[in-house]
Amino acid sequence: MIITHAHFQVNPEKEQAFLEEIRSLIADSRKEEGNISYDLMKSTEEENAYTMVEVWQDQESVEAHGKSSHFTAFVEKAPQFLTAPLAIESYAGEKIER
Repeated sequence: MIITHAHFQVNPEKEQAFLEEIRSLIADSRKEEGNISYDLMKSTEEENAYTMVEVWQDQESVEAHGKSSHFTAFVEKAPQFLTAPLAIESYAGEKIER
């Protein structure tokens, strides 16, 4: 399982446009084969800071997502909404059953 955190620092004047644009990315990404979850979280400590938490079955799913038209279209538009470069962290993990 691959877990990705994509950190966005959003321009407050463009926050609503960012949220409108990212909604379709979320919906389309959740439909992708290999996607386990795809959720946008808003920081409770930092103004205009968001983190996309993505969970994928495997690296192949991550790579296919990176080539998808909805993802590449969003990446092309993202800089206009951000005040800092997008920061991405990826982790290998496994679900712990309790």
